Amino acid sequence: MIATLSGRVLETENDSVIIEVGGVGLRVFVPAPLRDRLRPGESIFLHTHLVVREDALILFGFETKESREYFTLLLGVDGVGPRTALSVLSALNPDLIRRAVFNEQSEVFTRAPGVGKKTAQKIQLYLQDKIKALDGLEKIATVSDADTEVLSALTALGYSVVEAQSALQSIPRDAPQDVETRLRLALQYFGS
Repeated sequence: MIATLSGRVLETENDSVIIEVGGVGLRVFVPAPLRDRLRPGESIFLHTHLVVREDALILFGFETKESREYFTLLLGVDGVGPRTALSVLSALNPDLIRRAVFNEQSEVFTRAPGVGKKTAQKIQLYLQDKIKALDGLEKIATVSDADTEVLSALTALGYSVVEAQSALQSIPRDAPQDVETRLRLALQYFGS
């Protein structure tokens, strides 16, 4: 099993990136926010998950171990395959997923393309059993309300959920938690 890889980005495609590793170009499917940030020639390190099919070996890559773990968890949900799991991680980061599970808000998962109401409910119920109550989760749930408002504001302005999530992830971790400042920082993402 391929657990990690590091290399140089050769090119980005619609849903994947080509990474040169030891002279070989590997196609790696990555969440949209990560793919949108990558530029050819850039060095990258990814935590990977290899899906073995009868007719293909498909590699999925993530910036953090936590994202890869959530991808693996999502694959355990009945009716959720690798593409749907990647779609969820493109639309929602692990913090938003945890908060949705903690607050029993299955509708949050419908933000991901290809996830309907029934699948969202299955995801929420399945993850509820798998994600343990983490220390400080209540703090995450209350602090992240500002990010939920920023996400809603960006989608109301016409940005897709994936674009809005990318902008949200570009906000520095030490940025103030008020909605106005976070929205301004998120909008700067689109100006760059």
